Order: sequence, then structure tokens, then C-alpha cells
Amino acid sequence: MKLFTIAAWTSGVLAVAIMILGAISLILGSNLFGIRHEANYFIVANSFLLLAILCVLAQHGCCREKKD
Repeated sequence: MKLFTIAAWTSGVLAVAIMILGAISLILGSNLFGIRHEANYFIVANSFLLLAILCVLAQHGCCREKKD
């Protein structure tokens, strides 16, 4: 299932990008995109990481060979 792999990589990369934005906001001490609290970046990134894990597990569940 190539779709699960693409979805996992996409959500994983989005999560990392959001965490980097949160770290930059924390280091600079400024409001990026009008977001005041750095924790909000990591709360959103958590959802994308869970989606990536779900896609990987779904791929392993669908593509696993069944033994008789």
C-alpha cells in the first residue's frame, strides 16, 4: 500500500516542520504566525506524529503475508 507510506512520510515531515517552527519561536521569543504559546506547536505536531504511526501500523497490517 503505497498510499499509507506516502501519508506516513507526509504527516511525519509536517510534524517535524511544526516542531522546528516551535523551537524557532521559543529561541527568538517572538510570535510566529500570531501564535503566542510555543506549546501549541508541539500539541499540533503530536497529532501529526500519531497519524504517521497509525499509517505505518496500517501498512504493516494490510501488507502482512498470511501464513496458513
